[in-house]
Amino acid sequence: MKRFVWILILSICIQPLIMAEPVVKKVYLDEAIEAALENNIDLQAAKLERNIAKNNIKTAKRLQNPSFDAFYFMGAAGRNEPKQLGVSENIEIAKRRARKNLAESNLKLVEKNIDYTIFDLKMDVREAYINLVASKSILYTLEQQKELQEELLDIAKSRVKLHTAPDIDVMQAEIALNQMITQVNSARVSVKKAQAEFNKVINNPNDILYDSQDKLFTEENNFEEMMTPPPDYDFPELSLIIPKAINNRFDIQISKQEIDVAEKNLTVVSRQRIPDIQISGGYAYQLGSYTDSGNFNNGAYAGASLVNIPLFYNYSPEIQNAALKLQQAELKYNSVKNKAVKDVSAAYERFLTAADNLNHYEKKIITDSEALIETSKDSYEAGKSDITALIVMKQSYKSIIIGYSQALAEYYNSWTNFLREINDEDFSLTEDL
Repeated sequence: MKRFVWILILSICIQPLIMAEPVVKKVYLDEAIEAALENNIDLQAAKLERNIAKNNIKTAKRLQNPSFDAFYFMGAAGRNEPKQLGVSENIEIAKRRARKNLAESNLKLVEKNIDYTIFDLKMDVREAYINLVASKSILYTLEQQKELQEELLDIAKSRVKLHTAPDIDVMQAEIALNQMITQVNSARVSVKKAQAEFNKVINNPNDILYDSQDKLFTEENNFEEMMTPPPDYDFPELSLIIPKAINNRFDIQISKQEIDVAEKNLTVVSRQRIPDIQISGGYAYQLGSYTDSGNFNNGAYAGASLVNIPLFYNYSPEIQNAALKLQQAELKYNSVKNKAVKDVSAAYERFLTAADNLNHYEKKIITDSEALIETSKDSYEAGKSDITALIVMKQSYKSIIIGYSQALAEYYNSWTNFLREINDEDFSLTEDL
């Protein structure tokens, strides 16, 4: 009975762990972007700023709440002064619309920042996806090399058994295989780390573990799937790229909107010098026992006064600071425009270099290396070369294949970086510039 109870308790404790097992969902790049836009917690929090800004517009348009006034004179004062019940209201002069304009300008700034956040998230997903596929490609390469090394070990054992190779060949092949096994294990860890970073970017609160599709960089037609132009494209000159590239940069638009916010803030602060009007009105009466005639007297009263007259304090420090903020915004705008050209130029040059390197790999290095490693393998199997030369050749080939995967990753990432600098995910080099 006691054993049954312990089993029951254990099953109850383990059940939540089993239920919490995340669902693995393989996605293509475009699907990963959609998942991030739909579920990313940070983006959801950023979008709330829009609602806050809208509420600030309502706050800016507010009317001042009225005050209820009551005057009741007692003692001898009450014999001459009437009792009063009334309402007073402060009316702001030239302030309410200025506040509303500032709040509306801030809303536009918030919306532009949200658009920038969305765009930045898309670029982060692209980079994380590329890095994940790159890690998988390197792991695949190492696993293939491990299989080749196992095949080489079998060949060495066969030759030693036939007395056509020394025993040391087997030892060298085993050492090379063990070294390859450690590299494969490290590559598996890298894939898991890249997958964790990928899910961190998507930031989905649900129990879903996103993974890239199993298509690797070495497969055909990956450029369209990765939303990147092919490296053999006839890329236009930088001078043709620049005008279109900086046209839609979010940081330029945001800096320009910040100038508008600063201008409207200066207006709001400056108008604090304008006095407001306070109006009051209500009902006044005197009891008959307090009048000379003995009659009950009543009527209305009204009054007006200027309030907040800038006599002792005229808001000069606030106005000066607001003017300085406007000057800062204008300088920032000019700085952002100046840096934009340099950032786009550097990003485009990096992309062109990555394309050139990738073309070298695809057209010259990879093909020649594949033929060389196959020839070396046949040569050793036929007893025409020693195992040391073959192992060195295989290690070189492994480095070349890994370098090719890294060159592909750099090519994809450099295009993403270029898009990040021009702030246009749909930028096309095939359209008229």
